[in-house]
Amino acid sequence: MSAIGSFLVTLASLAVVLGVLVFVHEAGHFLAAKWAGIYVHRFSLGLGAPIRALTFRRGETEYSVSWLPLGGYVKMASREEEATSAALEGGTPTAVVPPDRMFEAKPVWKRMIVILAGVTMNAVFAWLLYSGLALATGEQLVVETRVGMVIPSLVPPGAEALRDLRPGDRIVSVAGVSVTTWDEIVDGIRNSPGELIPIVLADGRRLELRIHSDAIKERLEASGAVQPFVAPVVGQVVPNQPAAQAGVQIGDTLVAIDGRPITQWWEVSPLIEPHVATPLVLELARGPRRLTLRMTTSMERITDSSGVHREVGRIGVGPALPKSRIRPYTLGGAMVEGWHQTVGASTQVWRTVRGLVSGRVAGRELGGPILIGQLAGQTARLGLEPFLSFMALISINLAVLNLMPVPVLDGGQFMFLLGEAILRRPLPLRLRERLTMVGLVLIVCLMVFAFWNDIRRLIEAFTRG
Repeated sequence: MSAIGSFLVTLASLAVVLGVLVFVHEAGHFLAAKWAGIYVHRFSLGLGAPIRALTFRRGETEYSVSWLPLGGYVKMASREEEATSAALEGGTPTAVVPPDRMFEAKPVWKRMIVILAGVTMNAVFAWLLYSGLALATGEQLVVETRVGMVIPSLVPPGAEALRDLRPGDRIVSVAGVSVTTWDEIVDGIRNSPGELIPIVLADGRRLELRIHSDAIKERLEASGAVQPFVAPVVGQVVPNQPAAQAGVQIGDTLVAIDGRPITQWWEVSPLIEPHVATPLVLELARGPRRLTLRMTTSMERITDSSGVHREVGRIGVGPALPKSRIRPYTLGGAMVEGWHQTVGASTQVWRTVRGLVSGRVAGRELGGPILIGQLAGQTARLGLEPFLSFMALISINLAVLNLMPVPVLDGGQFMFLLGEAILRRPLPLRLRERLTMVGLVLIVCLMVFAFWNDIRRLIEAFTRG
């Protein structure tokens, strides 16, 4: 795909993700406001003045797409019209509204429901997506608990004990929970509570990782540093590459490369890569037969994890997928699995926020709209299922972040209402305005910082490439 085509896919994917999720969020506020009997002037996708060609009225409410493609809003009738919000919401409305239809005229508990309806809809939307994906695909489990390799460069501080694992070691429990699939091993390392993660092996050895549950990046690195055993069976042969030209077939088992025995797939690349456009002898088993094939490797230029460019040898083969099983879900089971994934995603977002506050997650890890667009484009190119899963994750992000007690967010507005419920009267308008201004400054600073991180990543990627 050309650079322009890739950019257009990324842009379209970002528009779909943000457009759908903003609509879902604002629809929650809108439906709750209608239920509460609050007069709604306008439902808008985008901020600012409506685009007249994309605006229509039904009943008392105007539905529109506005000029500034950053979020959306539901313009409810209020006795406390603010100049800043009026500008972002298309100006001060002129319609005459009955006093009992004003936002402030409704009981506090109804206003709380209206404020929280947006994040609730985002959470429900994510749950439905996760449930639908679970029902459609079932659960694919890698039925393997033997260790294939440990990637030293990925082992984070606190997980040094992983270096003691040897190829063929069988893991029997992680964090005190028995495991029968690799998925359970990964989940145990990533999501077990507390700081200590004990790993017990079949030979009785016990390893201990010490990574705080809020250190999300380190947990992910630790789970990725250990890879499952993969048999040296060919699952892919690239046409017109050396292996295909020499006669390698899918299903062949690699036995040796240049006389060096092979016991698992992870040993293949380190033996082939040093041979750049040079002869290579491949020994393999095809059923009961043993074959010896000779070929000359091709050359590929790669950039390793440290940004160094180098040339490596390739023969054009890939492994057969590890043994796995697919466990289908019933409708009820899919809904339960969707709930578990929703709770897990929201917990991970909360742990990330908590880690940022505590310093266990670096501020450099924050991403803004550019990173979201890049990830949206990447998942869209992978297919519908990864794209919908990514959309569910972003929906949960929006829900959790909107619940933060910052006045310009839903969580902050809920705190104002909670204070009103406790004091039996609204908080002073001047106090709310000042707190809102502080919250707005905080959000703008956070957005600028996240945007700068996005630009920094682009610059670093450009200089490496």
